Amino acid sequence: MERYRDLAPVSILSFTILLSIVILAFVWKSAKSAEQTITVTGSAKKTITSDLGIQRVSIQVVSFDRKTAYQQLVSQAPTLINFLDKKGIKKDQVEMFPINGYSVNKMNQNGYPTNEISHYVYSQRFEIKDSDVNKIKDLSLQLVSLVESGLDIQVDSPEYLYSKIDDEKVVMQAEAAKNAMERAQKVAESTGRDLGPLRNARMGVIQITPPNSNMISDYGVNDNTSIIKEINAVVSASFEID
Repeated sequence: MERYRDLAPVSILSFTILLSIVILAFVWKSAKSAEQTITVTGSAKKTITSDLGIQRVSIQVVSFDRKTAYQQLVSQAPTLINFLDKKGIKKDQVEMFPINGYSVNKMNQNGYPTNEISHYVYSQRFEIKDSDVNKIKDLSLQLVSLVESGLDIQVDSPEYLYSKIDDEKVVMQAEAAKNAMERAQKVAESTGRDLGPLRNARMGVIQITPPNSNMISDYGVNDNTSIIKEINAVVSASFEID
């Protein structure tokens, strides 16, 4: 009995050592497996065409009399609306913003403003939208001709947008992820290994740029100056390899 009592601690110790070895071997194998990964970057590019054009313009009047400035501005707005109508832009495509007016004080000989009013400036902004982006492009070049009709007009650069851009971003990210997997597969095959499951993936920011542009930003580029655009997506992914 005493001999069996002596064997019990030895058996327990041996079992503990064996269990520790098994656990260490499992941990080591898991760690080695975790080390056997490949990280690749996948990308996808697509050309899209804007389907909404926006043109913003402002007209203004300067006069020594507040009432006269306001009346002149009000009388000039129909000239712009009629011009737009002749170019195929209907009234419901034109948003008219509130009239803005302010006074400008005279300056003294030292260049400081006085309490005496020099003149009044009244202005109004208009925003034109059309799904025909080429019509907006042509309009942006023609609006300045209204100076011949006596309008003091300021024409902003047109903007060209793509209304389904959010849906397109999802598709492009999926394409970039697929491209990353294809690249990882080729690398694994070239080294005689098999591609395992995806470990992690990181989506890069979407870059929407003019064609053949090298513009890039950490926050993403969202071009609105060109009718034809390129949308670029990047995904960085890590895979296990067996």
